[in-house]
Amino acid sequence: MTTRVWALSVDDRQALIKAAFEAKEHSYSPYSKFPVGAALMAADGSIIKGANIENASYGGTICAERTAIVKAVSEGIKSFIALAVTTNVPAAISPCGMCRQVIREFCALDMPVLLIPGDYPISPDDKTDEGRSGMTEGGVQETSIGELLPDSFGPEHLELPRK
Repeated sequence: MTTRVWALSVDDRQALIKAAFEAKEHSYSPYSKFPVGAALMAADGSIIKGANIENASYGGTICAERTAIVKAVSEGIKSFIALAVTTNVPAAISPCGMCRQVIREFCALDMPVLLIPGDYPISPDDKTDEGRSGMTEGGVQETSIGELLPDSFGPEHLELPRK
Protein backbone atom coordinates (compact mmCIF):
# COMPACT_ATOMS: atom_id res chain seq x y z
CA MET A 1 0.00 0.00 0.00
CA THR A 2 1.26 3.49 -0.81
CA THR A 3 1.23 6.39 1.60
CA ARG A 4 -0.87 9.41 0.67
CA VAL A 5 -0.58 13.02 1.64
CA TRP A 6 -4.01 14.65 1.51
CA ALA A 7 -4.32 18.41 1.54
CA LEU A 8 -7.29 18.09 3.89
CA SER A 9 -6.97 19.17 7.51
CA VAL A 10 -8.41 17.07 10.33
CA ASP A 11 -10.99 19.80 11.01
CA ASP A 12 -12.03 19.97 7.33
CA ARG A 13 -12.26 16.19 7.19
CA GLN A 14 -14.54 16.11 10.24
CA ALA A 15 -16.69 18.96 8.88
CA LEU A 16 -17.06 17.13 5.57
CA ILE A 17 -18.06 13.87 7.26
CA LYS A 18 -20.59 15.69 9.47
CA ALA A 19 -22.04 17.47 6.42
CA ALA A 20 -22.48 14.16 4.54
CA PHE A 21 -24.54 12.79 7.44
CA GLU A 22 -26.59 16.01 7.58
CA ALA A 23 -27.20 15.82 3.83
CA LYS A 24 -28.44 12.22 4.14
CA GLU A 25 -31.23 13.46 6.43
CA HIS A 26 -32.76 15.24 3.41
CA SER A 27 -32.75 12.19 1.15
CA TYR A 28 -35.98 11.49 -0.70
CA SER A 29 -35.77 7.72 -1.08
CA PRO A 30 -39.28 6.26 -0.63
CA TYR A 31 -38.72 3.54 -3.25
CA SER A 32 -35.27 2.14 -2.50
CA LYS A 33 -35.26 3.03 1.20
CA PHE A 34 -31.53 3.68 0.62
CA PRO A 35 -30.73 7.24 1.74
CA VAL A 36 -27.39 8.66 0.65
CA GLY A 37 -25.69 11.89 1.68
CA ALA A 38 -22.76 13.59 -0.01
CA ALA A 39 -20.71 16.62 0.93
CA LEU A 40 -18.38 18.34 -1.49
CA MET A 41 -15.74 20.77 -0.22
CA ALA A 42 -15.01 23.66 -2.56
CA ALA A 43 -11.54 25.16 -2.91
CA ASP A 44 -12.66 28.11 -0.75
CA GLY A 45 -13.57 25.73 2.11
CA SER A 46 -17.32 25.98 1.66
CA ILE A 47 -19.28 22.73 1.78
CA ILE A 48 -22.07 21.86 -0.65
CA LYS A 49 -24.41 19.08 0.47
CA GLY A 50 -26.42 16.71 -1.67
CA ALA A 51 -28.87 13.89 -1.03
CA ASN A 52 -30.30 11.30 -3.38
CA ILE A 53 -33.67 12.33 -4.79
CA GLU A 54 -35.73 9.46 -6.19
CA ASN A 55 -38.56 9.57 -8.68
CA ALA A 56 -41.43 7.18 -9.41
CA SER A 57 -39.97 7.08 -12.93
CA TYR A 58 -36.74 5.53 -11.73
CA GLY A 59 -34.64 7.07 -14.51
CA GLY A 60 -35.48 10.49 -13.06
CA THR A 61 -33.62 9.67 -9.85
CA ILE A 62 -30.46 11.64 -9.07
CA CYS A 63 -27.76 10.42 -6.72
CA ALA A 64 -26.44 12.43 -3.78
CA GLU A 65 -23.01 12.96 -5.35
CA ARG A 66 -24.49 14.40 -8.54
CA THR A 67 -26.94 16.52 -6.53
CA ALA A 68 -24.01 18.16 -4.69
CA ILE A 69 -22.04 18.73 -7.90
CA VAL A 70 -25.03 20.13 -9.80
CA LYS A 71 -25.84 22.49 -6.91
CA ALA A 72 -22.25 23.73 -6.81
CA VAL A 73 -21.71 24.12 -10.53
CA SER A 74 -25.08 25.84 -11.02
CA GLU A 75 -23.89 28.44 -8.48
CA GLY A 76 -20.56 28.93 -10.28
CA ILE A 77 -18.41 26.72 -8.04
CA LYS A 78 -16.19 24.45 -10.13
CA SER A 79 -13.10 23.84 -8.00
CA PHE A 80 -13.23 21.14 -5.32
CA ILE A 81 -10.80 19.63 -2.82
CA ALA A 82 -12.70 16.68 -1.27
CA LEU A 83 -15.90 14.63 -1.30
CA ALA A 84 -17.52 12.53 1.43
CA VAL A 85 -20.33 10.02 0.87
CA THR A 86 -22.38 8.07 3.41
CA THR A 87 -25.39 5.74 3.55
CA ASN A 88 -27.16 3.77 6.30
CA VAL A 89 -25.11 0.68 5.46
CA PRO A 90 -22.49 -0.21 8.08
CA ALA A 91 -19.76 -0.31 5.42
CA ALA A 92 -18.12 2.18 3.09
CA ILE A 93 -20.23 2.35 -0.10
CA SER A 94 -18.73 3.69 -3.33
CA PRO A 95 -20.39 6.06 -5.87
CA CYS A 96 -22.16 4.49 -8.84
CA GLY A 97 -20.60 4.56 -12.30
CA MET A 98 -22.58 7.57 -13.51
CA CYS A 99 -21.57 9.56 -10.41
CA ARG A 100 -17.95 8.57 -10.89
CA GLN A 101 -18.00 10.00 -14.41
CA VAL A 102 -19.61 13.26 -13.24
CA ILE A 103 -17.12 13.55 -10.37
CA ARG A 104 -14.36 12.97 -12.95
CA GLU A 105 -15.65 15.90 -15.00
CA PHE A 106 -15.18 18.42 -12.19
CA CYS A 107 -12.61 16.97 -9.78
CA ALA A 108 -8.90 16.22 -9.91
CA LEU A 109 -8.04 12.55 -10.26
CA ASP A 110 -6.17 12.61 -6.94
CA MET A 111 -8.84 14.51 -4.98
CA PRO A 112 -9.73 12.71 -1.72
CA VAL A 113 -13.01 10.79 -1.76
CA LEU A 114 -14.07 9.68 1.73
CA LEU A 115 -16.46 6.73 1.85
CA ILE A 116 -18.09 6.84 5.28
CA PRO A 117 -19.82 3.82 6.82
CA GLY A 118 -23.33 4.50 8.10
CA ASP A 119 -22.30 3.51 11.61
CA TYR A 120 -19.31 5.87 11.67
CA PRO A 121 -17.20 6.01 13.71
CA ILE A 122 -16.47 2.29 13.79
CA SER A 123 -14.69 1.08 16.87
CA PRO A 124 -11.05 0.02 16.34
CA ASP A 125 -12.15 -3.39 17.71
CA ASP A 126 -14.59 -3.93 14.80
CA LYS A 127 -12.83 -6.08 12.19
CA THR A 128 -15.70 -6.10 9.62
CA ASP A 129 -13.73 -4.30 6.90
CA GLU A 130 -10.28 -5.40 8.03
CA GLY A 131 -7.76 -5.36 5.22
CA ARG A 132 -9.80 -3.11 2.93
CA SER A 133 -7.59 -0.77 0.94
CA GLY A 134 -7.44 2.81 2.23
CA MET A 135 -9.35 2.11 5.47
CA THR A 136 -8.59 4.71 8.13
CA GLU A 137 -9.80 5.91 11.52
CA GLY A 138 -13.46 5.28 12.20
CA GLY A 139 -13.86 2.89 9.27
CA VAL A 140 -13.55 5.59 6.60
CA GLN A 141 -12.27 4.35 3.26
CA GLU A 142 -10.07 7.01 1.68
CA THR A 143 -9.75 6.83 -2.07
CA SER A 144 -9.75 9.13 -5.11
CA ILE A 145 -11.68 9.37 -8.35
CA GLY A 146 -8.53 8.19 -10.15
CA GLU A 147 -8.67 4.97 -8.14
CA LEU A 148 -12.44 4.60 -8.47
CA LEU A 149 -12.44 5.25 -12.22
CA PRO A 150 -9.10 4.09 -13.65
CA ASP A 151 -8.25 4.83 -17.28
CA SER A 152 -11.10 7.31 -17.35
CA PHE A 153 -12.24 9.59 -20.15
CA GLY A 154 -12.21 13.28 -19.27
CA PRO A 155 -12.57 16.75 -20.77
CA GLU A 156 -8.88 16.86 -21.75
CA HIS A 157 -9.46 13.95 -24.15
CA LEU A 158 -11.79 16.09 -26.24
CA GLU A 159 -8.81 18.34 -27.06
CA LEU A 160 -6.74 15.54 -28.60
CA PRO A 161 -6.05 15.79 -32.35
CA ARG A 162 -8.28 13.80 -34.68
CA LYS A 163 -7.61 12.28 -38.08
